[in-house]
Amino acid sequence: MKTLHYFSGIIISCFVVLHLSNHLASLWSEESHLEFMNITRKLYRTPFFETLLIIAAFIQIISGIRLLMSKQTLKATFFERLKLWTGGYLAFFFTIHLIAVFTGRLVLKLDTNFYFGTAGLITYPFSLFFIPYYSLAILSFFGHIAAIHALKMKKTLLKLPPKKQAYLILLTGLFITFLTFYGLTNKFKGFKIPESYHILIGK
Repeated sequence: MKTLHYFSGIIISCFVVLHLSNHLASLWSEESHLEFMNITRKLYRTPFFETLLIIAAFIQIISGIRLLMSKQTLKATFFERLKLWTGGYLAFFFTIHLIAVFTGRLVLKLDTNFYFGTAGLITYPFSLFFIPYYSLAILSFFGHIAAIHALKMKKTLLKLPPKKQAYLILLTGLFITFLTFYGLTNKFKGFKIPESYHILIGK
């Protein structure tokens, strides 16, 4: 179970880095976000890679829940608890996110692009759910990596000890979360959600 969790985690992490890079492209404009997405989709929307990602996500959900249930957190260290808590949230997020994306694609017949993601973020009261929902997902991703780094890394080329490096990873995650939300919700750009996506926000 741990081996499956480890290797599926590597696959998911590679995709998440690509996905977050896509979101950061929105710092320039929604057109930049869409252009970046169209380029990268040629890789991860192929049947092979999409199937691989879905399988990896299911393995992460199932193995993550089983590992979470098998651990005791009362006497754990901060990073041990962080690893479990962030892993639990990521399992929850992957489940909801997969359902939402495939419902959007297969049922609502929408392109799950920039506008699919931002419709709820910039519309009250949906933003009350989606802002913490997405921000906790990004923070949990970096938090999980930071916890694993602190617990597993013994030697490093850097002068900082692994635990201090882990705190830097957490700070990096916080900074990237801020940049991502600034890019996706910055109303100074004046973007508007296309009418076909209004079904997501009840308009």
